Amino acid sequence: MMQPITAKELEYVVDSISNEDLLMKQCAVVVAAGSSPALKQVCGQMISMHEQHMHTLLNSLQQHQQLAPTQPQN
Repeated sequence: MMQPITAKELEYVVDSISNEDLLMKQCAVVVAAGSSPALKQVCGQMISMHEQHMHTLLNSLQQHQQLAPTQPQN
């Protein structure tokens, strides 16, 4: 049975989502400004990888959302 995530775990997931977003943006800058086709290709692949990581994290949050308390916890 799935257990609700703790506040600490939630903070970790939120930080991870933020990090994945930042990495995607940084790779996009290289793709847009880079002159090397090989570098652009690698960064494009990295964008896809970080998008997949973000989707995995968001899906995990959605699965746990149903277990989240509806009232503030003391």
